Amino acid sequence: MKVRVLGCSGAIAKDCRTTSFLLDDDVLVDAGTGVGDLTLEEMGRIDHVLLTHSHLDHVAALPLMVDATASRRNKPIQIHALQGTIDALKSHIFNNVIWPDFSAIPTSEAPFVSFHPLEVGQQLLVAGKLIEVLPAVHTVPAVGYAVAGTTGYWVFTGDTEQNPALWARINQLNVVLLVIETAFSNRERALAKLSLHLSPDALALELECMEKSSKYPIYITHTKPAETELIMAEIQCFDQPLSPGACTPHDIRWLRAGQEFEI
Repeated sequence: MKVRVLGCSGAIAKDCRTTSFLLDDDVLVDAGTGVGDLTLEEMGRIDHVLLTHSHLDHVAALPLMVDATASRRNKPIQIHALQGTIDALKSHIFNNVIWPDFSAIPTSEAPFVSFHPLEVGQQLLVAGKLIEVLPAVHTVPAVGYAVAGTTGYWVFTGDTEQNPALWARINQLNVVLLVIETAFSNRERALAKLSLHLSPDALALELECMEKSSKYPIYITHTKPAETELIMAEIQCFDQPLSPGACTPHDIRWLRAGQEFEI
């Protein structure tokens, strides 16, 4: 399975795109502004969208992508999300005020999109990919995802604060790559706590829950553009070896749009 990072920023700026990942060429995980860098043909091949939650930076491109590709499709795009996320999309985006209700047009029998509720802990087969819905702790109903590839699981936490239930499940999986958010620097730790995001100090506590024998790379996502350098410096500070020549506790890297991974 190929994972292509379309966007992984916590906000927009030049060369910063918000969260979206393309799995092979037919499954989208979140639909942030990174989707806008796909060609029309690439967007047209997407049959499934898995959303972590309803916040704008994770869904902003969804209505525009549907509109761009609708005339080329002969079946609806399937949107998979928690029922709370689906309700938010129907109430606040696909509501015939902000955007047309594409779940009812051109007809309710043959719409441009269809909604498919999922639940935490559920395992589903989407376009031949085994996907598990993971718990997240956020200000709105939210999830993460674990997607099975040839060598193991690609895990994306979504937006989350400290989350023991997530680690309980991650430690049971053969994880080969973890994408975890750290939205704010330590100087903004109070704001991170209030908005249920991680700061480097909170991330350090989370990684203490990681199975000690695990050695998979950890990629940091959702950093605010104005704070990315500070966030990564603070992470590297807590992740330094305890003594010269000692092994670094974790293999932590900054995620960038445009990166591709074979899982």
